[in-house]
Amino acid sequence: MSDSEVEPETVHLRTAFFPFNDEHAKLKDRSLNNIGFIGAGQMAKALAVGIAQSADQSIHFFISDPCDAACDSFAQLVSDPHSITRVESNQHLADSSELIFLAVKPQYLNDAIEDVEFKNSPLICSIVAGVRTFELERLTGSQRIIRMMPNRPCLIGMGACGMTADSAVNLSDRQTLKTMLEPMAVVVEVSESILDSVTGLSGSGPAFVFTFIESLIDGAVLTGMPRATARQLAIQTVLGSAKMLQETGDHPAILRDSVASPGGTTIEGIKALEENSFRDAVISAVQAATERSRELG
Repeated sequence: MSDSEVEPETVHLRTAFFPFNDEHAKLKDRSLNNIGFIGAGQMAKALAVGIAQSADQSIHFFISDPCDAACDSFAQLVSDPHSITRVESNQHLADSSELIFLAVKPQYLNDAIEDVEFKNSPLICSIVAGVRTFELERLTGSQRIIRMMPNRPCLIGMGACGMTADSAVNLSDRQTLKTMLEPMAVVVEVSESILDSVTGLSGSGPAFVFTFIESLIDGAVLTGMPRATARQLAIQTVLGSAKMLQETGDHPAILRDSVASPGGTTIEGIKALEENSFRDAVISAVQAATERSRELG
């Protein structure tokens, strides 16, 4: 079973991700042309779309997933010059692929790969939350392991992704994978000890941000604003604030203080946030998600 079987909602992927720049315009001189996905859920699809758009040569995708609908929708995202084959077994996929993405839920990983032999030493990239490199090495018999934690905004080319590689993975393979991912996400290499924190921050963070935006909308509705107007303004407020923080490079506190004039409306609102432990709640949320990731491992 894959992550596709526990995600009933439909997420529409962009047909175009970030425009390429000179640093990662195309994937050149690489041999990872046969790419397999064990699991065909939403994140696997996002990765496939980004890889297909970053490639300047044809990619053959192999997918293995028991869900027919997931495989059908995956196939619709891949077009010429690329091709896709749904295989009957994970062993077939392992034998056919030079790069394999493990894209199943943690509780299904053992069943998915315990009897698979990775005889051709493919590069194995896991997006399975909480499962450590040493466990992946035990399950696969390989040391060519990369773990990464992309987040849901990767589905629209606006993601963040932490990545850590086993010492047996050479620089060329790490750079190739980063180049594949950069059209859909900011990619940061971290030590494995920090990857749980990546899960707690950028992996779970979108849900925290969605909750914050929902609260902004509800607050405005409470004061009399129509919900549609509140939604439009709340989303743009968060987008603009994040962009401003990114472009200025200023500390968040500096930008906050630039908005909060003495005796004004904003400082009164900040006072209410502090009285209701807003900061502590956010810190605790990241910490709790990080600890849960550690428990899964």
